[in-house]
Amino acid sequence: MRQSKLFTKTVKELPKDEGSYNAQALIRAGFIDKVAAGVYSYLPLGKRVIENICQIVREEMNSVGGQEISMTALIPKENLESSQRWDNFDVLFRLTGQDQREYALGATHEEIVAPLAKKFISSYKDLPFAAYQIQTKFRNEKRAKAGLLRGREFLMKDLYSFHTDQADLDLYYDQVTEAYWRIFDRLGLKDKTYLTYASGGSFAKYSHEFQTLAESGEDLIYICEKCRVAVNREIIAEQDSCPLCGQKELIEKKAIETGNIFKLGTRFSAPFNVQYKDKEGVEKPVIMGCYGFGPSRVMGTIVEIFHDEKGMMWPENIAPFSVQLISLNTPEESDKLYQELEDAGIKTLYDDRDISAGGKFADADLIGCPYRLVVSSKTLAADSVELKARTEENSELIKLQDILKNLMARLSKS
Repeated sequence: MRQSKLFTKTVKELPKDEGSYNAQALIRAGFIDKVAAGVYSYLPLGKRVIENICQIVREEMNSVGGQEISMTALIPKENLESSQRWDNFDVLFRLTGQDQREYALGATHEEIVAPLAKKFISSYKDLPFAAYQIQTKFRNEKRAKAGLLRGREFLMKDLYSFHTDQADLDLYYDQVTEAYWRIFDRLGLKDKTYLTYASGGSFAKYSHEFQTLAESGEDLIYICEKCRVAVNREIIAEQDSCPLCGQKELIEKKAIETGNIFKLGTRFSAPFNVQYKDKEGVEKPVIMGCYGFGPSRVMGTIVEIFHDEKGMMWPENIAPFSVQLISLNTPEESDKLYQELEDAGIKTLYDDRDISAGGKFADADLIGCPYRLVVSSKTLAADSVELKARTEENSELIKLQDILKNLMARLSKS
C-alpha cells in the first residue's frame, strides 16, 4: 500500500472527551474514527488489524470443531421474553419496527442460537456440535468509556456448544480453554493473561474469564502465581483463596477482561424446549456452553500494553503491515524495493509521500509496524537499506541483496 494513496492520515486533534490511551493512539494514527461515545468506525489500517485478530480466532475455533455462522442482529422481543431477559437485561437497545413488533439489537445470541439449534436436533446422534460467529454486538452502556475497552458497539466472537450431558460439556469446555490459550499465545498476550474464576450466576458455581494484566484495566483480580490462575474481585469475598491449591496469599492486579466462558447447562435450552432422544428414545434436555472473545477489546488491550511515548508497537501476527518502507528522495530505488517486497509476499506500507523525513519517521513510530526500512542517498552509497525493529532502539544497514532474506527470516519466527 502506497501511503500517498491511503484513505486516512495521521491527525493531531483528538476528541476532547477521549481520555483512554488506546483510542487516542488509534485515532491519531488513523486506525479508527470516533462517531459517538463508545461507537467507532474502523478505517483501513484498523480494519487490517481487526481482521488479523479475527483470523487467528477463526482458525482456533475451527480447530475445536466450531462451524462459523452469522446470526441476525435483530432479536424479537418474544425470544428474550422466553428467557426472561427482555425486562432483566438492562443494557439492551430496544426498538419498534413499522410492523409494530418490538426488537432488541443483539447484545448476545443465546436466544437466537437455541431455537436455531432446536430445528436440527432430534437424536443423540446429532450431538455434540458447536457453532460460532464473529459479529457486531450492541450494549446500551450508561458510561461508555476507555475507548475500545467498553463500547456501545463492538465486535465479539461467540461460540455456542450443544451436548448430551455434563461430562461431554466438561470435555469440550477444556478443549476450548486450550484453544483460547493458543489464541492469546499467537497474539503475544499469553504471559500477561490469567484464567480467572468468576461467579457462575445461575449457570454454575464458576464461570471463567480471561483477564489480561494492564495498568489501565478496570477489573481487579487476585492472582495465585503458583497455579497461574486468579479470582475476580466480585467473588473474592466468598472465594478468598486459590480455587486450585487453597493458597490465601493472592496478589492484587489490574486487568482487562478479554474473554469469558460459561457452562450454561439448560439455562437457554429449557426455555426453548431444545431436547434430544437418547438411545432408548427418551427425551432429554440439551446441555449448552458459551464462549465469548472480544476482538475489538483485544485490539484496544494490545495498544494499551504494547506502546511507548512515540506510538504503538504491534505484534507481528496482527500488525496492519509487516514493514514500513520510507523513501527519502529516492523514488526509483524505493519503488523497485517496494515491488520486490510485495512480490515476496511481505505486507508493506510504502511511505512515498512528499513530506519531511521527520514527519515520515514520526508517523512510522505512531503507526507501529514491526519493521522500518529507510532508503536514502546515504544508504544507497553503501548499497544498503537501513533496517530498524519498532521494539529496538538501534538500526542496522543491510545490503540490498540480503534484505529480502533477512526480513523473511525475521518474519518466519513470528
